[in-house]
Amino acid sequence: MGASSSTEQPVSAEQRELESLAASTGALPLLHKSFSKLSDPQTNTISIQTLQQCFHLSYEDPVSESQQKPESFPRLLDHLGSSIVDLFFMPEKGGINWIGFLRGYVKCCGRMSTSMSLNILLRIFAMAVKKLGLPSNLVFESEDADCKIDGSFLPSDLLLLLWMCWAMLWNVRTLKSSEREGKLLLPDIDHLVLSAVVSCGEVNSSFDVWDCDIMSLDVQLPAGKFLSWALSTTPTLSDCFTQFVTGRLQITVIAEDGAGSSEHISGDISSKSSQALLLTRGKAWAISLGSRSTVSEEILKLCFSYDIDGTNDNLLYRSSAHGKGLNRFWSNVEGYHGPLLILISANSEEAYQDNSKSRKWIVGALTQQGFENKDTYYGSSGNLYAISPIFHVFSPSGKEKNFVYSHLHPTGRVYEAHPKPVGIAFGGTTTNERVFMDEDFAKLIVRHHAMDKTYQHGPLIPNQGFLPVEASISEVEVWGLGGKHAKEVQNSYKKREELFTEQRRKVDLKTFASWEDSPEKMMMDMMGDPNRVQREDR
Repeated sequence: MGASSSTEQPVSAEQRELESLAASTGALPLLHKSFSKLSDPQTNTISIQTLQQCFHLSYEDPVSESQQKPESFPRLLDHLGSSIVDLFFMPEKGGINWIGFLRGYVKCCGRMSTSMSLNILLRIFAMAVKKLGLPSNLVFESEDADCKIDGSFLPSDLLLLLWMCWAMLWNVRTLKSSEREGKLLLPDIDHLVLSAVVSCGEVNSSFDVWDCDIMSLDVQLPAGKFLSWALSTTPTLSDCFTQFVTGRLQITVIAEDGAGSSEHISGDISSKSSQALLLTRGKAWAISLGSRSTVSEEILKLCFSYDIDGTNDNLLYRSSAHGKGLNRFWSNVEGYHGPLLILISANSEEAYQDNSKSRKWIVGALTQQGFENKDTYYGSSGNLYAISPIFHVFSPSGKEKNFVYSHLHPTGRVYEAHPKPVGIAFGGTTTNERVFMDEDFAKLIVRHHAMDKTYQHGPLIPNQGFLPVEASISEVEVWGLGGKHAKEVQNSYKKREELFTEQRRKVDLKTFASWEDSPEKMMMDMMGDPNRVQREDR
């Protein structure tokens, strides 16, 4: 074990430095335990085969939510463990000693910039592709983690890379024992691949994002442009690899200690379970890749749940189930004080020449607080999303703070010379909202980003011009991302409102006097004979 060897002989400066770097990540205690479990007590080293088996990832028949299903993907995963060991863990005589084990972990999972971690991820992918026998056009100038990467890859290669990242995350989040493998469900991530294609590749104006086969797309994606796209759209993509390495070491310790139960997703995993929802696993994962936060963690819980349809506590409102309209919407989201994700599916066939094809798209918004009934904009932060068919993130620009607008009809019918719009909006200004949904949830208006100074610029829907796009809404979903506490607070709020409503409905007859003294009888008598003389009792 690394700790015992350090007490038997003088600790070198390299070992102290490596232990300090590992401690800065919080993984030093885990490394001590895993090295003790994996190493040979006689030689105090880990064999190459043992470490490769620790990182080995194998799924024979993945279930895919997408129509894309590359036959080479399961075989690519077979080479993942050996690629990680060959790149980062250099053996010495007899195997990998404590210093080599530390050095390898710091190289692949140490504290580093996002660009360096993406570089490492591409190295692993290129190595696995090479071991598989497939051609790779990625060229690394040196062995340094921050070296320049030349070359390019196809959309089909990017699909394999993203699915490899998903598989690593799926493995450590759904499997608690290394003794048996669960089933792998591959999400539909065409929207992520098309986002990179449009941002990095050279495509003409006739490119149809609704009708294209990613596996057959012959568009070169330069490595440099891909890294720029990843830094802005999926900055936490490389965390999948870091969590995989750390998670596999944790699984090794748990399996050897016999602690904990062996939990994994079993049974018949249906790829159709989440397709009825707007928030599928693939779309939820894309949103979670945008930042490191508690909100992203809540979204990841949805990604790796057995049945995303069954997460009723998170799904606060769905127009097809609860009814369309602002009042129905408000009755389901009122009292929820936490981050909210709203997804809107719409169809704007009139915006395209070929009206025979369905041109459905999905936009979304993430708010950091619950909705409020106001006639002005509010909010402290948030994001806009183009979700389908192309995924893009529009974070705050910092110029204005018109994040959210949600206004119901005023309760008191008071004349207003200039009434404020009734509906929900994100970005822009009053009457010039970037995204506006009317009170009936029937019409959605998406305006050009020039009208908005709150969120970053860019098209929310494909082929969006300068003129506003008016579309018919087909579905609206609102997901609560504030955790259990926010839901409990909302439930308490609803119970109080129900109690007050019930109390207002009840009439206490004891508070009324006799009928002869009631004002109702007096009014009826006056209506019967208003000129009748009433004698006052003294």
